[in-house]
Amino acid sequence: MIRRATAAAGLAATLLLGGCATWLTPPQTAALLAAPPPGLPAQVERTAVPFFPQERDHCGPAALATALADIGLPADPDKLADAVFLPSRGGSLQLEMLGGARRQGAVATRLPRELNAVLAEVAAGHAVIVLQNLGLDLLPRWHYAVVVGYDLTARELILRSGTTARERLALRTFEYTWARGGRWAVTVLPPTTLAATATEAEALEAAIGFERAAPPDRAAVAYRSLLQRWPGNLLAGIGLGNTLNAAGDPPAAQAAFQAVAERHDSAVAWINLARLKLDAGDRDGARSAARRALQRAEIAEPPWRQAARDIVAATDAAR
Repeated sequence: MIRRATAAAGLAATLLLGGCATWLTPPQTAALLAAPPPGLPAQVERTAVPFFPQERDHCGPAALATALADIGLPADPDKLADAVFLPSRGGSLQLEMLGGARRQGAVATRLPRELNAVLAEVAAGHAVIVLQNLGLDLLPRWHYAVVVGYDLTARELILRSGTTARERLALRTFEYTWARGGRWAVTVLPPTTLAATATEAEALEAAIGFERAAPPDRAAVAYRSLLQRWPGNLLAGIGLGNTLNAAGDPPAAQAAFQAVAERHDSAVAWINLARLKLDAGDRDGARSAARRALQRAEIAEPPWRQAARDIVAATDAAR
């Protein structure tokens, strides 16, 4: 009996401590309220963002439709469900959400796992899809919602969520549920627009993912947008050249590779430039680019050595 009482007391203490812990303000919310980022408005709400109420377990398709419709792209939750909803899982995985957005013509960009980033995107005019765990770590209840506003004075977020068009949720409550969901957040934007808070690596990952699903000419737009912010990104420059060539614009592709080759002295850029010059009948230009590719590969980029040798041989054999 004593042991049972002790055990019961211990369980009660555990429950009480756990209950008290839920009232603590989580770290990112506390930091945000203590010192809001300079320039962040105290209150923003994007009232024009559409709302698609969730049906059954289709919070993923509903959230994705909301974000797509906000940028003027086709947004039918039922059709999106066919692409992103997994009946065996009873929901939509993050990869399906990203792929679904890209197939509809949007660049889906993972954001930094920071509450400040979510608010900054909303302030920049971008709806943000977030993944929450409304249950427990051991008994998760996954849910996608769309952040469309916030009020720092009231300490609230405003979401399109489930069947509620305008859910006001305490920032600390949101952070707890969002943290249990891995702090996953994405923007869904046209290829002409970059996420305001994305890092260079996150923006590049988004552009490469978009290229896999989009027509080449649209993928080229995404790479151009990235290069406007980060003009020195080698992979984006290569991606721009490749997509322009795939889109049927070899002169523009040649110009893109020329710029990358000169800026980075990149073997792969010289190789691609040599191929395009050879195809265009510029044998002297092709030979010059091919030989520079081989020099660069021999000195610093050995993985490209064989490809460089091949293009040198091709240019030497050209008549």
